[in-house]
Amino acid sequence: MTGALTIAGLGPGSDALVTPEVSAALAAATDILGYAPYVARVPPRPGLTLHPSDNREELQRASEALRLAAEGGQVVVVSSGDPGVFAMASAVFEALEQAPQWQALPIRVLPGITAMLAAAARAGAPLGHDFCAINLSDNLKPWAVIEKRLRLAAEADFAIAMYNPRSVSRPEGFGRALAVLRNSGCGERLVIFARAISAADEKIETVTLNEARPEMADMRTLVIVGNSQTRRVGRWVYAPRQVR
Repeated sequence: MTGALTIAGLGPGSDALVTPEVSAALAAATDILGYAPYVARVPPRPGLTLHPSDNREELQRASEALRLAAEGGQVVVVSSGDPGVFAMASAVFEALEQAPQWQALPIRVLPGITAMLAAAARAGAPLGHDFCAINLSDNLKPWAVIEKRLRLAAEADFAIAMYNPRSVSRPEGFGRALAVLRNSGCGERLVIFARAISAADEKIETVTLNEARPEMADMRTLVIVGNSQTRRVGRWVYAPRQVR
């Protein structure tokens, strides 16, 4: 096979946070596939075909990328953040599992700076001790699973990075998530709302969970709930390295 498939993370938004390895892959690509807003971050140029698609077409997008690469293309599937964190790497391998004829295809996964790491760096070090990440979208898993994971994460005293908290089609889920955490005894924990990290309209706000309101988040917001020992020092928020 002369083609190859690269699955790349574009980082949280700023071009300065795209890795040199990803930039080189984009420069060599013949085809770029991804969710339309992410594909729009790649400048058009001669010899490059852009294939934007809807956010709910992950498996179709992955299959098309495999086909184009098998036909000889230098194909890049793009995600925001890191492609292995709630993004396209899993979808590509799921499609590959169903297509044994393409399993010898050269495939690379190039990491990117995911939203929770970019947000944590802006806030200080809220993920400085044990933490977990939970996607609050129930498009691909039942809400009961999300609720169970939130309760168990709170019980284990993890800091929790919450992706996709609230959208137009899912306006109620984030409020339900906050209620689960309050009912788990997390009302005094610090909560960081990190919106549009690295973009011009970036905004960071820190409140207690009892003060948090659903309308403080949207799909461009990454929410970090601290553990029971997370604290402020000046304008910074951090989790101590030592557990007492």
